[in-house]
Amino acid sequence: MDFAFDARTEELRTRLLAFMDEYVHPAEKTAEEQRALLDSPWDTPAVVDELKAEARRQGLWNLFLPDAEYGAGLTNLQYAPLAEITGRSPQLAPTALNCAAPDTGNMEVLAQFGTDEQKKQWLEPLLAGEIRSAFAMTEPEVASSDATNITTHIERDGDEYVITGRKWYISGAMNPDCKIFIVMGKTDPDGEDIRRQQSMVLVPRDTPGVTVKRAMRVFGYEDHSHGGHAEVVFDHARVPVANLVGEEGGGFAIAQARLGPGRIHHCMRLIGMAERAIELMCRRAVSRTAFGKPLARQGVVQNWIADARVTVEQLRLLVLKTAWLMDTVGNRGAHTEIQAIKIATPRAVVEILDRAIQLHGAGGVSQDFPLADLYAGARTLMLADGPDEVHQRSLARRELKKYL
Repeated sequence: MDFAFDARTEELRTRLLAFMDEYVHPAEKTAEEQRALLDSPWDTPAVVDELKAEARRQGLWNLFLPDAEYGAGLTNLQYAPLAEITGRSPQLAPTALNCAAPDTGNMEVLAQFGTDEQKKQWLEPLLAGEIRSAFAMTEPEVASSDATNITTHIERDGDEYVITGRKWYISGAMNPDCKIFIVMGKTDPDGEDIRRQQSMVLVPRDTPGVTVKRAMRVFGYEDHSHGGHAEVVFDHARVPVANLVGEEGGGFAIAQARLGPGRIHHCMRLIGMAERAIELMCRRAVSRTAFGKPLARQGVVQNWIADARVTVEQLRLLVLKTAWLMDTVGNRGAHTEIQAIKIATPRAVVEILDRAIQLHGAGGVSQDFPLADLYAGARTLMLADGPDEVHQRSLARRELKKYL
């Protein structure tokens, strides 16, 4: 395994780092100020559209999509260090590059499983950054960590599907630019194979019977990073049969195909979040004095910084190995490693952020530093895309199988 950056990756890294320093980081405060003046907290601040236009002008656009027909044609190994850089500003950078979840996963689904008509109607405007999207899977009434529990009904009635159910924490759904939902539900609830009961359908936001009911808070506050998380009710919403994604009964398999890249993208960005936390820790440590000497000379602070650096280097190597395997043997061949990074990365980054918050004292939990926001995002990722315990269960079974 050779993880040295090739010429294209190095060139894109150089350009992206310059873009972050010149445009993204200075825009963080501007975005907050503009959002406070908007009619709705879910509207997009003007500076975000400016960032998107500049990123597109510079060719820093759709870097996540390995299919050269639609995206930059980068491998997972090439994209990993770029996604890490965007993780330093998760509220702005991924959106600016059109590389933000849940749109990335939805675009991958449409590119891989969508019909020509679906691609033209929904994929093309998503690729252009003209609209946003949401992935409606999680439900409040069941343990959605087990996707076979999903209870939303998708019933065929002639040449239409009728969707009835309630979803929540549907990322991006509060954003008025969110125009399309990919909805997972059961088309065959009594089917013998519980992994063939589910299907996915495309449901436009303005479909009668679709109600974006309320914003769901994260750790007590509203999360604007993806356009908010929403509770969405589907009350006998009707869509044409042509809105089926893939085939009936293929929903579970599509979800697995979607979540593999999504998990590694999150882990890539988490490393960038950890790097920013280390930077903030170091700046704070050399600028503050307590008990007669700078924090940087306090033994416990030195231990925190050293441990954080070791942890990040370990995580990066594991993520790069996973990316390399996904490129060489496919997602199925990288199954163990994908689960390993999903378990290890959020957990470790949460610990680094927690220590960075501690080092900043009251400032660490305030809006004056990005640490509280980064912490909430990292902690949430211990639940998103499958809770850690689900991955631990599956990984343990895979290990134990060798001895049975």
